[in-house]
Amino acid sequence: MRTDRMRIAAVAGAVGLALGIATTLVAQNRQPSGAAASARRVIRPERAPNTGLPFSAGILVGNTLYIAGHLGRDPVGSELAKGGIEAETRQALANIGEVLKTAGMSFRDVTTVTAYITDFKEFDRFNAVYREFFPTDPPARATVQVAALNAGARVELQMIAVRP
Repeated sequence: MRTDRMRIAAVAGAVGLALGIATTLVAQNRQPSGAAASARRVIRPERAPNTGLPFSAGILVGNTLYIAGHLGRDPVGSELAKGGIEAETRQALANIGEVLKTAGMSFRDVTTVTAYITDFKEFDRFNAVYREFFPTDPPARATVQVAALNAGARVELQMIAVRP
């Protein structure tokens, strides 16, 4: 009688294990269809400044691209562009353009911008260059004056873009 109970317990355990494995495999194959599409992907443009700092130029999740703060660094030597806030702004936007392009997007897809500048006396010159990249229907934007930026930069831009 005891061996019969042991056999029944062993068979029940094996059946339970098999059902558990089968249920797990079925559940894994029934992920929502958007799960693979929303996987996190690091965006690394070929033409980008190499600062050696621990951040990604952009992170794409689904149709949303989160673009890290970019200074106006030359993509070859990683030095700040010479020529003041206009040159730095133009270079930062060009670098962000490479991030957008690598993700299959453009400036038309940018929905929000956070601009950090070190001196509001340069705000008009910053805006003149900014308008070159967003001539019509510009994205939502916040502009903040900060005490200092990395490497003595005058401007840093961070953006979010959404693919329609």
